[in-house]
Amino acid sequence: MSYEIFIPITFFIAAASVAAPFARAYAKRIEQGAGEQTIPAEVADRLARMEQAIDSIAIEVERISEGQRFTTKLLSDATSAGAVPRGRLDA
Repeated sequence: MSYEIFIPITFFIAAASVAAPFARAYAKRIEQGAGEQTIPAEVADRLARMEQAIDSIAIEVERISEGQRFTTKLLSDATSAGAVPRGRLDA
């Protein structure tokens, strides 16, 4: 057998022996990735509590903004009607 053919054959055998474990690991990863991933129960419970807290915060912020709009409207109506006396700036 000639050495000219022995070197490429040895190179491809070595490359295949190095690449085979990577190919198997990649194939295994693809097979496992196809299944549905589950969220642990503790994480799901925590997310549910966070969602409830965020919803309650949103409701409170809406109530605050509603009160601010009402107060602004009252002050605007009172100022336009002349009910609120203007203060002196030189005091």
